Amino acid sequence: MIVNLISLIGLPGSGKSTVGRQLARRLQLPFLDSDHVIEQRLGCSIREYFEREGEDHFRDMEEAVIDELTQLPEGVLSTGGGVVLRPNNRLHLRERTQVVYLNSMPDELFRRLRHDKNRPLLQVADPLQRLRDLYVQRAPLYRETAHFSIDTGRPSVSTLVNTIIMQLELANNV
Repeated sequence: MIVNLISLIGLPGSGKSTVGRQLARRLQLPFLDSDHVIEQRLGCSIREYFEREGEDHFRDMEEAVIDELTQLPEGVLSTGGGVVLRPNNRLHLRERTQVVYLNSMPDELFRRLRHDKNRPLLQVADPLQRLRDLYVQRAPLYRETAHFSIDTGRPSVSTLVNTIIMQLELANNV
Protein backbone atom coordinates (compact mmCIF):
# COMPACT_ATOMS: atom_id res chain seq x y z
CA MET A 1 0.00 0.00 0.00
CA ILE A 2 1.27 3.46 -0.88
CA VAL A 3 0.98 5.94 1.95
CA ASN A 4 0.63 9.56 0.89
CA LEU A 5 0.84 10.96 4.41
CA ILE A 6 4.33 11.27 5.85
CA SER A 7 4.94 12.37 9.45
CA LEU A 8 8.16 13.76 10.87
CA ILE A 9 8.94 13.22 14.55
CA GLY A 10 11.92 14.18 16.71
CA LEU A 11 13.14 16.45 19.47
CA PRO A 12 12.58 20.21 19.36
CA GLY A 13 14.94 21.73 16.79
CA SER A 14 15.60 18.49 14.90
CA GLY A 15 14.35 20.09 11.68
CA LYS A 16 10.83 18.70 11.42
CA SER A 17 9.28 21.93 10.11
CA THR A 18 12.18 22.99 7.90
CA VAL A 19 12.72 19.54 6.39
CA GLY A 20 8.96 18.96 6.22
CA ARG A 21 8.36 22.08 4.11
CA GLN A 22 11.07 21.09 1.64
CA LEU A 23 9.94 17.45 1.53
CA ALA A 24 6.34 18.53 0.83
CA ARG A 25 7.53 20.84 -1.94
CA ARG A 26 9.62 18.08 -3.54
CA LEU A 27 6.79 15.53 -3.35
CA GLN A 28 4.17 18.12 -4.34
CA LEU A 29 2.13 17.40 -1.23
CA PRO A 30 0.51 19.81 1.24
CA PHE A 31 2.60 20.70 4.29
CA LEU A 32 1.00 20.66 7.74
CA ASP A 33 2.56 21.63 11.05
CA SER A 34 0.59 20.28 14.02
CA ASP A 35 1.94 23.00 16.31
CA HIS A 36 0.70 25.72 13.93
CA VAL A 37 -2.73 24.08 13.72
CA ILE A 38 -2.87 23.95 17.52
CA GLU A 39 -1.85 27.63 17.84
CA GLN A 40 -4.53 28.64 15.34
CA ARG A 41 -7.17 26.80 17.36
CA LEU A 42 -5.94 28.13 20.69
CA GLY A 43 -5.62 31.70 19.47
CA CYS A 44 -2.28 32.04 21.27
CA SER A 45 1.22 30.60 21.21
CA ILE A 46 1.90 27.15 22.60
CA ARG A 47 4.26 28.75 25.08
CA GLU A 48 1.48 31.02 26.43
CA TYR A 49 -0.97 28.12 26.63
CA PHE A 50 1.63 25.92 28.33
CA GLU A 51 2.26 28.59 30.97
CA ARG A 52 -1.44 29.33 31.52
CA GLU A 53 -3.05 25.86 31.32
CA GLY A 54 -0.18 23.42 31.86
CA GLU A 55 1.28 20.62 29.79
CA ASP A 56 -1.59 18.14 30.30
CA HIS A 57 -4.16 20.47 28.74
CA PHE A 58 -1.79 21.15 25.84
CA ARG A 59 -1.26 17.40 25.30
CA ASP A 60 -5.06 16.88 25.21
CA MET A 61 -5.37 19.44 22.42
CA GLU A 62 -2.36 17.96 20.62
CA GLU A 63 -3.86 14.46 20.77
CA ALA A 64 -7.13 15.67 19.20
CA VAL A 65 -5.25 17.50 16.43
CA ILE A 66 -3.00 14.50 15.67
CA ASP A 67 -6.04 12.22 15.47
CA GLU A 68 -7.60 14.60 12.97
CA LEU A 69 -4.48 15.34 10.86
CA THR A 70 -3.46 11.68 10.56
CA GLN A 71 -6.77 10.99 8.82
CA LEU A 72 -6.01 13.34 5.93
CA PRO A 73 -5.51 11.65 2.55
CA GLU A 74 -2.07 13.12 1.84
CA GLY A 75 0.57 15.52 3.02
CA VAL A 76 3.74 15.96 5.01
CA LEU A 77 3.04 16.45 8.72
CA SER A 78 5.52 18.07 11.07
CA THR A 79 4.72 17.21 14.69
CA GLY A 80 5.65 18.70 18.05
CA GLY A 81 8.60 17.19 19.86
CA GLY A 82 6.46 15.67 22.61
CA VAL A 83 3.86 14.11 20.33
CA VAL A 84 5.13 10.60 21.17
CA LEU A 85 4.35 10.97 24.87
CA ARG A 86 0.74 9.91 24.33
CA PRO A 87 0.13 6.27 23.27
CA ASN A 88 -2.78 7.28 20.99
CA ASN A 89 -0.54 9.67 19.08
CA ARG A 90 2.08 6.97 18.57
CA LEU A 91 -0.60 4.55 17.37
CA HIS A 92 -2.27 7.00 14.98
CA LEU A 93 1.03 8.17 13.51
CA ARG A 94 2.37 4.64 13.05
CA GLU A 95 -0.83 3.13 11.60
CA ARG A 96 -1.98 6.01 9.42
CA THR A 97 1.25 7.57 8.15
CA GLN A 98 4.82 6.80 7.15
CA VAL A 99 6.77 8.07 10.16
CA VAL A 100 10.29 9.45 9.78
CA TYR A 101 12.28 10.07 12.96
CA LEU A 102 14.77 12.92 12.59
CA ASN A 103 17.30 11.76 15.15
CA SER A 104 19.38 14.66 16.48
CA MET A 105 21.85 14.53 19.34
CA PRO A 106 21.21 16.89 22.29
CA ASP A 107 24.51 18.78 21.88
CA GLU A 108 23.70 19.52 18.23
CA LEU A 109 20.20 20.65 19.17
CA PHE A 110 21.57 22.93 21.87
CA ARG A 111 23.86 24.57 19.32
CA ARG A 112 20.83 25.26 17.10
CA LEU A 113 18.40 26.30 19.85
CA ARG A 114 20.46 28.07 22.49
CA HIS A 115 18.97 31.50 21.62
CA ASP A 116 15.38 30.33 20.96
CA LYS A 117 12.98 31.69 23.59
CA ASN A 118 9.80 30.21 22.06
CA ARG A 119 10.23 26.60 23.17
CA PRO A 120 8.53 26.17 26.55
CA LEU A 121 10.39 23.04 27.63
CA LEU A 122 13.77 24.74 27.12
CA GLN A 123 13.07 27.77 29.31
CA VAL A 124 15.07 26.28 32.17
CA ALA A 125 18.37 27.02 33.92
CA ASP A 126 20.27 24.31 31.98
CA PRO A 127 18.68 23.79 28.53
CA LEU A 128 21.46 21.43 27.38
CA GLN A 129 20.76 19.08 30.30
CA ARG A 130 17.04 19.41 29.58
CA LEU A 131 17.66 18.32 25.95
CA ARG A 132 19.73 15.38 27.19
CA ASP A 133 16.92 14.36 29.57
CA LEU A 134 14.31 14.71 26.79
CA TYR A 135 16.46 12.55 24.51
CA VAL A 136 16.73 9.79 27.11
CA GLN A 137 12.98 9.92 27.76
CA ARG A 138 11.74 10.27 24.17
CA ALA A 139 14.25 8.51 21.87
CA PRO A 140 12.83 5.03 22.63
CA LEU A 141 9.31 6.34 21.88
CA TYR A 142 10.46 7.94 18.63
CA ARG A 143 12.11 4.67 17.56
CA GLU A 144 9.00 2.68 18.51
CA THR A 145 6.79 4.98 16.41
CA ALA A 146 9.02 5.47 13.36
CA HIS A 147 9.13 3.44 10.19
CA PHE A 148 12.45 5.12 9.31
CA SER A 149 15.12 6.87 11.34
CA ILE A 150 17.41 9.49 9.80
CA ASP A 151 20.40 10.85 11.74
CA THR A 152 20.37 14.59 11.14
CA GLY A 153 23.92 15.48 12.21
CA ARG A 154 25.03 18.41 10.04
CA PRO A 155 23.85 17.60 6.51
CA SER A 156 21.96 20.23 4.57
CA VAL A 157 18.17 20.27 4.46
CA SER A 158 18.23 19.15 0.83
CA THR A 159 20.47 16.19 1.74
CA LEU A 160 18.04 15.17 4.49
CA VAL A 161 15.10 15.49 2.08
CA ASN A 162 16.92 13.33 -0.49
CA THR A 163 17.68 10.73 2.18
CA ILE A 164 14.04 10.59 3.26
CA ILE A 165 12.81 10.28 -0.33
CA MET A 166 15.33 7.50 -0.96
CA GLN A 167 14.12 5.61 2.16
CA LEU A 168 10.49 5.98 1.08
CA GLU A 169 11.29 4.84 -2.47
CA LEU A 170 13.15 1.80 -1.15
CA ALA A 171 10.04 0.94 0.83
CA ASN A 172 7.90 1.54 -2.30
CA ASN A 173 5.94 4.30 -0.62
CA VAL A 174 6.58 7.17 -3.03
